[in-house]
Amino acid sequence: MDMNEKPKLSGVPETMLQTVYARAKETKTRAAIKDTKAVEIIDKINYDFSLADKDSAMHSGVVARTIVLDELTKKYLNKYKGATVVNIACGLDTRCYRMNGYSHWYNLDLPETITVRQKLLPESGEISQIAMSAMDDWGSKIAEHDGPAMVIIEGLTMYLSEKDVKQIFDVISKRFDHVTVLVETMNPAMVKHMKEKSIEGSQATFTWGVKNGSELAKLIPNFRLIEEHSLAEGMAEFIPIFKLLKRIKPVSNVSNRIVVLEK
Repeated sequence: MDMNEKPKLSGVPETMLQTVYARAKETKTRAAIKDTKAVEIIDKINYDFSLADKDSAMHSGVVARTIVLDELTKKYLNKYKGATVVNIACGLDTRCYRMNGYSHWYNLDLPETITVRQKLLPESGEISQIAMSAMDDWGSKIAEHDGPAMVIIEGLTMYLSEKDVKQIFDVISKRFDHVTVLVETMNPAMVKHMKEKSIEGSQATFTWGVKNGSELAKLIPNFRLIEEHSLAEGMAEFIPIFKLLKRIKPVSNVSNRIVVLEK
């Protein structure tokens, strides 16, 4: 894909362009994260990012969850060398290039998304791409099942329904005997009232949320809550006031969370 070609996406898949742009912009400016692959991607595509430039809330949220998820993923892979990783709704995520210690990393997303990803990030060997819905039987495409495994679900559940989320976890449970899931969730109050300027044109809307990890765990058979982290923790790494705000429950509670569940 060259710079004169515009990715043909709409709805939720289009939001991946906003998130990779946020990571690239952060890398080139404040540098709270370093994502050189994101910079390479943005330099290759023709897309109007003017709305993303104005959406500071989206930008900060993407950077914060990148910080939190990178730390949790590193921690897991340091403990379980050679684990299998599945990144659900991967979009143009580049975490697989920043991590070490896995034996196989699967990037999963809808066919139209993977078509774009394959042009920008052709992957093979220990990194594979699966073009399927998160609610389909993607587990059948994964050879590994009895070793340690991690599944990452970032920036997705807030666009789904409770039924969809349960279906995703059912697929995970059927594929893996031992698995840790890192899943981003949104508070129901934020689902109802929050709008991101950068995705208004994409027709993607927030539809579902849970208050905390305990509430999510009650919905998911066979999984238990290990820990959860507010994205306010990630914010504290680059916005000094959040070092205080992250300790204030109302702030922490309304922030998106990374919930860690284990089977």
